[in-house]
Amino acid sequence: MEPKKNLNADVRRNSPIYFAVGLALMLLITNYSINYKTYDKEAIDIGQLNMDELDDEEIPITEQIQTPPPPPPPPAAPEVIEVVEDEEEVEETVIESTEVEEDTEIVEVEEVEVEEVEEDIEVPFAVIENVPIFPGCEKGNNDTKRACMSEKISKFVQKKFNTDLAGDLGLSGRQTIRVMFKIDKTGSVVGVMARAPHPRLEKEAARVINSLPKMKPGKQRGQAVTVPYSLPIIFQVQD
Repeated sequence: MEPKKNLNADVRRNSPIYFAVGLALMLLITNYSINYKTYDKEAIDIGQLNMDELDDEEIPITEQIQTPPPPPPPPAAPEVIEVVEDEEEVEETVIESTEVEEDTEIVEVEEVEVEEVEEDIEVPFAVIENVPIFPGCEKGNNDTKRACMSEKISKFVQKKFNTDLAGDLGLSGRQTIRVMFKIDKTGSVVGVMARAPHPRLEKEAARVINSLPKMKPGKQRGQAVTVPYSLPIIFQVQD
């Protein structure tokens, strides 16, 4: 028995396609409905520009206000001018010329001689180029003359110094006297100073040193100079 329905006329066969097409149309219609807007014509009417009204507009004429200039300052008071009568005599100041006339005598000033003050230079005995020369120490080099001078002065002091003075003063034991003096530019002994346990010993030491003979002065770079010298005097007091 043959079926009564035609297979080509079956609607359910293409139903998925119809459903998809219908769904797409519904989405389009829904989207258009949501985004569709309406506007009031009166709200968007901007009107038309009438150029004739602009031409007829009158521009008011403004008048510039000018500020008046400040008043001029008052005139200065005139200085008081004294009127001198012709009969009054006015003394004129005479300015004397400072130029020297030919007949004026010129006084010559004599040259004043200024004496040069030689500086007193002191050079220690240990470093001087040419030591002072004690009488009898003229031979030898500088070191030999230095040793000879020290020996001669020591022997001179031992011979001249009164060692019994310490015993008379009640001193005992070893006595030390420190003496300092200078040999000036002329070779003379000056500036004697002594330190001892008793003033009498100091005076005795100064007496002996001042009695030293005159020497040839020491020289530094060929020029006579002052040479300081120190000498210890040591002796034992006999009980």
